[in-house]
Amino acid sequence: MTNHDSDSSTDPLTEDPRPDGLRSAQSLVLVNTGNGKGKSSAAFGVMVRALALDWKVAVVQFIKSGDWKVGEETMGRKLGVDWFAFGDGFTWDSDNLDRDRAHAAEGWAEASRLINSGDYQLIILDELTYLCSWGWLPAQNVVDTVTGRPETVNVVITGRDAPEEFIEMADTVTEMREVKHAYQRGIRAKRGIDY
Repeated sequence: MTNHDSDSSTDPLTEDPRPDGLRSAQSLVLVNTGNGKGKSSAAFGVMVRALALDWKVAVVQFIKSGDWKVGEETMGRKLGVDWFAFGDGFTWDSDNLDRDRAHAAEGWAEASRLINSGDYQLIILDELTYLCSWGWLPAQNVVDTVTGRPETVNVVITGRDAPEEFIEMADTVTEMREVKHAYQRGIRAKRGIDY
């Protein structure tokens, strides 16, 4: 079948694909997972959207180091985002995983406090899934906190290998799939594109 065939999936829609009976929700939980690039970038797109509505926004990063000064943090802070970095960088560069684990626990304690405060309309938990897949944080702790959040707090969770509990809890789950990556051609991460 070519793109020119009349029953092709590339033909424009002629009927509204949305289900009947749609309703509003006070807040949503989004999970961006998968092995492809763009999980955090998509979350920061939501951050910009929220800021355009004058929402109070917080970001808690669990892997990226606060010393990295990534572009999204620079802009987020300029736009009034409360930004917390509890990562020490990539675990393969670590010389003390126990310290990393303690730092992650400190980050989760702060994230829980922020969620429970009800002070934010959007909280991004960047790369949180890794803490659960490594056994540093029980997934159920996250589920309990997020499902028990104040009703106006939206939450975005990012990272590979999202636990099944996160998938079940979330309103929207997007799986980024790697089709091709510059790393495979020996190209290192590019400032302004990757961070």
